Amino acid sequence: MPIHLTSRRHFIAQMGIATALVSQEAGAAEVDEDLIAILNDTHVGGKHPANASIPTHLRETVAYLVGLPKRPAAVIINGDLALNNGQPDDYTHFAKLILPLREAGIPVHLTMGNHDDREVFYEVLKGEKPASTAVAAKHVGVVQTARANLFLLDSLKARMVAQGLLGQEQRDWLEKVLDAHADKPALIFAHHNPRLGGEEKHFPGGLEDSEALWEVLAARPQVKAYIHGHIHHRNYFEHRGIHILNTPATSFVANPKESTTGWTMARLSATGGSFTTHTHLAEHEWNGVKVDLQWRA
Repeated sequence: MPIHLTSRRHFIAQMGIATALVSQEAGAAEVDEDLIAILNDTHVGGKHPANASIPTHLRETVAYLVGLPKRPAAVIINGDLALNNGQPDDYTHFAKLILPLREAGIPVHLTMGNHDDREVFYEVLKGEKPASTAVAAKHVGVVQTARANLFLLDSLKARMVAQGLLGQEQRDWLEKVLDAHADKPALIFAHHNPRLGGEEKHFPGGLEDSEALWEVLAARPQVKAYIHGHIHHRNYFEHRGIHILNTPATSFVANPKESTTGWTMARLSATGGSFTTHTHLAEHEWNGVKVDLQWRA
């Protein structure tokens, strides 16, 4: 996919998509095949924003990941990469900030949020644009890891529109690739929160076709969790047996009394996952908190 963020990715044409295979190269640093890093809402601006902590937080997170004794099998940055409305300088600065991950050989996979601009994103990070389009005007993919298949969706309805939307074509594509990859637990990643299984005050800015999506997910027992950002908070819910993980933003929060910034480390097993929150404020009550989830049968 265009900057090439993962030198370890091998792409296979399958069902019109590029499937990212996470594998260890000979001579490369040792990989913890069960470990995945989850970031979202980086909101990086090319022109230094008033909140200078935004790029600092991402630098700290990247430094943590690069400094791990074993590198994670994948890093997912789940939407709202850009500060406000997806300007070229935003993605140029973002690419520089995550460059140490690439240099360390850590695979990085990106999704789109409502503050991103898909076309500008492709213009700047040329390696991210797939050779063939699986879903028209959507940035989607499948990442295969040792313990789970990760399905990356594009919930960007329109730039600077809070609500998200997958659309019929993307849901049809998801059905096909889920059925083609039923061998392992499936974790679904999209920027927007679903409008179910959570707090109603968050629903207005969530995914408009949540119910239709859940019909696809609930009917497939390999689907175990839906992981999103967008809220700039941290919650764990469940709907029809599927875990819903609202992971913290890297950039900023609306109410520091309720939330803080950070990232999530997921350790996966055959039957579930342990999700540990790391915060930029070392003394915050969320820091180091681990939630153990069991997958539905």
